[in-house]
Amino acid sequence: MATASQDLAELLQRHGIRVTTNRLLVLQELAREPDDATAQEIWGRLREGRATTGLATVYRTLGLLYDAGLVDTLSHHAGGEQCYRLCSETHHHHLVCDRCHRVVEVDRCDLEGWVNKAAKRHGFIATDHRVEITGVCADCRRSH
Repeated sequence: MATASQDLAELLQRHGIRVTTNRLLVLQELAREPDDATAQEIWGRLREGRATTGLATVYRTLGLLYDAGLVDTLSHHAGGEQCYRLCSETHHHHLVCDRCHRVVEVDRCDLEGWVNKAAKRHGFIATDHRVEITGVCADCRRSH
């Protein structure tokens, strides 16, 4: 049976990324995160676990993972700092709670027709789209 580390190493390899200890550590930390995290948060967690990975390495690794399509970025909170999330590899969008920062993937998308019409109207050809919907989750509404 493959371990989580082996699965993540295979994920890196499938996306053409050379497996290194630091890349695997960053990806493991993201895999443990149920919502999303900033580079600073990931670096802090790695330091708590006694890893010697530098902050610049965390930023470079997250950039590499984003460029390869392995992680999504969200810009909804954390003082304006980019947040990262290990997501499914299929097309999806995000619901993000403004209060607790819970992130939910929404995998059904009926926007393609609208996106293509809007793009065409302005002389564009749409190649992709991303939607981040912010609001308040049911748990936060109940607690306030």
